[in-house]
Amino acid sequence: MNFKNSLKFLLFFPFLTGAQIICNSGNAGGYPCNNIDFYSRLSITQLGGTSSAEVNDIWGWTDPLDNKEYAIIGLTSHTAFVDITDPIAPIYLGKLPTATTNNIWRDIKVYNNFAFIVSEASGHGMQVFDLTRLRSVASPPLTFTTDAYYTGFGRAHNIAINKETGFAYVIGTTTFSGGPHFINIQNPLAPVAAGGYAAEGYTHDAQIVNYNGMDITHVGKEIFFGANEDKVVIVDVTDKTNPILLSTFTYANTAYTHQGWLTEDHKYFILGDEVDEQTFGFNTKTIIVDVSDLDNPVLKWNYAGVTPAIDHNGYVKGDEFYLANYRAGLRIMDISSVDSSNMTEIGFFDTFQSSNSNSFNGAWSVYPYFNSGSIIISDIESGLFVVRKNAFLSSDDFFESKSQIIIYPNPANSVITIDSKLILLSISIVNVDGRVVYENSGQLSNSQQIDTSNLASGVYFIRINNNITKKLIIE
Repeated sequence: MNFKNSLKFLLFFPFLTGAQIICNSGNAGGYPCNNIDFYSRLSITQLGGTSSAEVNDIWGWTDPLDNKEYAIIGLTSHTAFVDITDPIAPIYLGKLPTATTNNIWRDIKVYNNFAFIVSEASGHGMQVFDLTRLRSVASPPLTFTTDAYYTGFGRAHNIAINKETGFAYVIGTTTFSGGPHFINIQNPLAPVAAGGYAAEGYTHDAQIVNYNGMDITHVGKEIFFGANEDKVVIVDVTDKTNPILLSTFTYANTAYTHQGWLTEDHKYFILGDEVDEQTFGFNTKTIIVDVSDLDNPVLKWNYAGVTPAIDHNGYVKGDEFYLANYRAGLRIMDISSVDSSNMTEIGFFDTFQSSNSNSFNGAWSVYPYFNSGSIIISDIESGLFVVRKNAFLSSDDFFESKSQIIIYPNPANSVITIDSKLILLSISIVNVDGRVVYENSGQLSNSQQIDTSNLASGVYFIRINNNITKKLIIE
């Protein structure tokens, strides 16, 4: 390979230059890890905060125009916006200051290219920010202003959004006894109050879905799953003027029912109690609730983690559960066997190196939904982390174009087939040292077979038409 092509590959695979720190022997750049590689970190001061500031919630946005990826992270004094498209070189673009006063609690969700931000700060209301403005930041960092502002409540602890209906559910306000405050955000620049639900009291966190699970009585309805301090509440909120309580769920050793997320088949609600590790002294406990009958949720079983750390926010992606586990950092569990009462930890990245004890430090939240495979973590004291599952854990593609290219089998032994909706013009296979081990060019049709029997076992990268890259594992 000539120097020009070598440079292209080194730029495209920055981890080959040593910028990515591979998790090796349980360590990546000084952080304990397993199967998760370290790409970058921005400290609190690099995110525009003072030395006394702390970090809280995090969410993500992918620009539909160019697939650039952005982290949206809350700090004591503001919300920060970071371009993480290049995961080894994140760019702090600027901040949206708090609407009123500083506060450690700030929460963010995204709908229709807008960020919706609430805070426990007195009189804060809901800030609305047009994320497409991030496309044109030429000289970062900037200080932004809001694009819309909703004042139907003052302080709030959290916000959840059902993107399928265009409704926001702001929770932990002084309205509706702290229960969900409904807002129609179908026009993000003109939020409209739509009622609320007070009957079950304060909600701390929630997920709202258009239900598509096993309970055929409720399929197609908009269902609210709320973590209400001492119980889970399940409410039909299809008719915002007449919410209907379907059921509640309680469990043994309750300390503070904090947050949960549904499996993608809507069969289980994976729940965390934030204070039970401190109160009862056991390891991280995750409660799996069988919600296949929404009118009668029951305990499936309790999963015990490997450390005594407190669990905070957890999210489901496919057959994996991503948990921000405070002092134990990010933990990833395989939940493919949840029906058999089995969860297995398959990876972790510990942002708080010194201890896994049950104190409120370390990883506050995690966002695992970027197509690139980047995972972002907010750490209270240490800022923003960008990590990815490594080759031994991940079958994700780097810079995916799944709709255009299929490679099979993968992992492979002797022969692979590449099928493409595009005409294949060039194919190169590169090993992890940056050396080209296979190269072919010319108009190759829409399908190509490649003999890989001479390749040693390991991880390779296939470069197609000089603009699509996929990962290949040879067994």
